Amino acid sequence: MITIWHNPRCSKSRQTLALLEDKGAVTVRRYLEDAPTFLELQEVLARLGGAAIDMMRPKEARFKELGLSKTDSDATLLTAMAENPILIERPIVLSDNKAAIGRPPEAVLDVL
Repeated sequence: MITIWHNPRCSKSRQTLALLEDKGAVTVRRYLEDAPTFLELQEVLARLGGAAIDMMRPKEARFKELGLSKTDSDATLLTAMAENPILIERPIVLSDNKAAIGRPPEAVLDVL
């Protein structure tokens, strides 16, 4: 099963969703309305294999409002994303034990 954490207002998210729909069925999770928990974010981070900052939008105004830093711990950043899903980079695509951020949209093809 393929799941996309989707924000319909984001052009990259819409492009990635279209790309996935061309490949078959996809489950859409509007993460701004259905925010992932800390544990879900931790699991996705493990699948991505990077640091929490890599799955964040540090240029988002909320990042600065919260006083966050790119050098904060993964736990701090994951907590911030769970409480403020606008900070999550979009889109994120999940399939089996893999995950990818759709920037560019074609980057998600590796998880299919």
